[in-house]
Amino acid sequence: MIGYITLGTNDLERAVAFYDKLFAVLGAGRFMEDPGRFVAWAVAPDKPAISVTMPYDGKPATHGNGTMVALVVDSKEKVQEVYDKAMALGARDEGLPGPRMDGFYAAYFRDLDGNKLNVFHADFAAG
Repeated sequence: MIGYITLGTNDLERAVAFYDKLFAVLGAGRFMEDPGRFVAWAVAPDKPAISVTMPYDGKPATHGNGTMVALVVDSKEKVQEVYDKAMALGARDEGLPGPRMDGFYAAYFRDLDGNKLNVFHADFAAG
């Protein structure tokens, strides 16, 4: 159902550098961009994507309270790896990696613009 998610930034170069490195951990790369406006990443062109953009209305980008992008991974170890990479790139912690409920393991962080992301592994059969 989801085609792509767009996050606003006030510093496209900084945001792109952050996400190039973070999404490499997930096997995602750039697949679409408009230089100076936006860049989008995905694991494949036919899979959901995440993009960062300078707001088209020219006003400052802000993050939404209660808005979050959730990234699914295939193991608890990958949750830790993505979280560690985000922290190394300057992200801000919003919840250390760990179990949140039976079968759901997650970590939370904010990117350099304050957008909230979650990385999770779900194994509800284990719970």
